[in-house]
Amino acid sequence: MLDVRDVKLPLEETLQEKEALQRALCKRLRVPQEAILSLQILKESVDARKKDRIFILYRLLVRLAPGVRLRGTPPGVTPYAPEPQPALLIGGEPLNGPVVIAGFGPAGLFAALTLARSGYAPLVLERGEDVEARTQKVEAFWAGGALDPESNVQFGEGGAGTFSDGKLTTRIRDPRVQGILEDFVRAGAPEEIHYRNKPHVGTDLLKGVVRSLREAMIEAGGRILFTTRLEDLAARDGRLQEAKWGGQWHRVGALVLCPGHSARDTYEMLWARGVPLEAKSFAVGLRVEHLQEAIDACQYGQWAHHPKLRASEYTLAGRTGARRGVYSFCMCPGGQVVNASSEAGRLCVNGMSYHARDRRQANSALVVSVGPEDFGPLPLSAITFQRQLEEKAYQMGQGKDWAPVQRTCDFLEGTLTQRFEGVYPEVSPGFTSAPLHELLPEVLTQGLRDGLRLFGRRIRGFDSQGVLTGVESRTSAPLRILRGEGFFSPGFEGLYPCGEGAGYAGGIVSAAVDGVRIAQALMARYAPSPPLI
Repeated sequence: MLDVRDVKLPLEETLQEKEALQRALCKRLRVPQEAILSLQILKESVDARKKDRIFILYRLLVRLAPGVRLRGTPPGVTPYAPEPQPALLIGGEPLNGPVVIAGFGPAGLFAALTLARSGYAPLVLERGEDVEARTQKVEAFWAGGALDPESNVQFGEGGAGTFSDGKLTTRIRDPRVQGILEDFVRAGAPEEIHYRNKPHVGTDLLKGVVRSLREAMIEAGGRILFTTRLEDLAARDGRLQEAKWGGQWHRVGALVLCPGHSARDTYEMLWARGVPLEAKSFAVGLRVEHLQEAIDACQYGQWAHHPKLRASEYTLAGRTGARRGVYSFCMCPGGQVVNASSEAGRLCVNGMSYHARDRRQANSALVVSVGPEDFGPLPLSAITFQRQLEEKAYQMGQGKDWAPVQRTCDFLEGTLTQRFEGVYPEVSPGFTSAPLHELLPEVLTQGLRDGLRLFGRRIRGFDSQGVLTGVESRTSAPLRILRGEGFFSPGFEGLYPCGEGAGYAGGIVSAAVDGVRIAQALMARYAPSPPLI
């Protein structure tokens, strides 16, 4: 088996992809066509640096016929070696109770799945509802109904990522990623997530994937209690002893804490109990929408409608005049902006796409970095900062869950938008024109203006032909729940902070990897525990 990298096809040749790849391989390897028994795409990406000449780049797994030998070592060709997986260790220390997992987003889900498959019979506590009931609540809210503070875009089975673009892109290099993607495919995600350079699932498919993964966890011996929030913790002599849920105290052997980045009441409870937390930097800003066809034309030129090319994406980053980072975040091609609030009287937004990414407009967060210098050194100060912005956004939306919006050109000029042309706000349950240039602190507003002007030089019309919606305040966890070398919280042995809400991941895959990592660390120390009765 050969690992063949950097195989390049001009875009026009990809309509007969398999034949074109065969020809390219024969040329690279200097073998006849019959010498190639099979080929498999391991990675595929688009090289659109030159708009008049776009290429598709491939990494291929190639099987040659028996007896075929290569002449020399062709460039980019090596023997295929699967990435080694970490050894699975099972400890012998007895647990003094069941393993409990608080939160069923990507981190909690994959921690539970890993533990269940190894006989630890975990019990999952999820404050929100199952994905089916949760979807009904969210759609009712977007249709103008009441917000359920326990079952919404932020809380419920699958976590906040369930209502997103479903991106599976990650910058981490960890051998656990491959196993996670395999679980996604077994649960119904498309096979292409194995090889696409920027894989995504989409909200529509992700709901079914989450449900299937939950069923796999239960079949392996795990349990889950929906509409059940972790209420309190009790430790003695530096070790976690009990946890409270359903209004009652329960003995626990270990607790994997996967709260999600919006579980503010959980953060407050941890702070009150003395669990060590620290403030961290994150980012806030606005959502920006543009016509998808305009983004495609900028990224792909004359090839914008080629069948091999999907709705295009962008990643933009720069520095403001005040030397802060300003960047795009969670870009959703062919998607929509959604009201992602989880607290009454406060409003925040996010982006979402279906798998087809075929809606008229693209959207992305446009955010500026903030840190303790903006909100104070105490860990909970960042939550106060977020809430103040969300309360102001809610008030700008006329106090009825309508998102405040403004054209990018009006935001730059500091004027109220009177009418929309070309790009129209797409956010449910509604929107109202508002002075978003007055929403954020001046240094952040100026940072966004700097970013719009900078990115307008990279993508035509980015600064003049877009619509902004506010406020984007939940880009990542506003604090970190500290953990030591054994992955448990100092002074709370047996409490394992995990995932994005604990401050150790960013996105679906990295959170899932952290869930597996914490589960394996727990397993390496403890013997499987009896199930909770």
